[in-house]
Amino acid sequence: MRLLHTMLRVGDLQRSIDFYTQVMGMTLLRTSENAAHGYSLAFLGYGSNPEHAEIELTYNHGVTSYDLGSAYGHIAIGVPDAYAACDKIRAAGGNITREPGPVKGGSTVIAFITDPDGYKVELIQRAEAGAPEDSLRA
Repeated sequence: MRLLHTMLRVGDLQRSIDFYTQVMGMTLLRTSENAAHGYSLAFLGYGSNPEHAEIELTYNHGVTSYDLGSAYGHIAIGVPDAYAACDKIRAAGGNITREPGPVKGGSTVIAFITDPDGYKVELIQRAEAGAPEDSLRA
């Protein structure tokens, strides 16, 4: 078994595609339109299945916002340098909601950003995240 994708419902598909591609450095992998059933999909990631998990953005036609609820936490992305990644995200117009620094009670460096729909994305500084395909590299 393996994780294939995480689905997020979004209020403006293009706005969210722009955020995840231009701010987070992901690639738009594929889209699909289902007008008969009133939804559009976009799959994004740093690589495609089966090697990488993806994010599925779902736009239900006519729905511009969602109650995020209290159960959802965040998506986590490994980066080689959380400080440099936040600088890059900030320069691209991203919203840093927790500046990089050690996690409470530990030494792992983390940061949090918020996407245009209010979803939290955690950046976790990890040495193995420094592969050449990592688009949030400094």
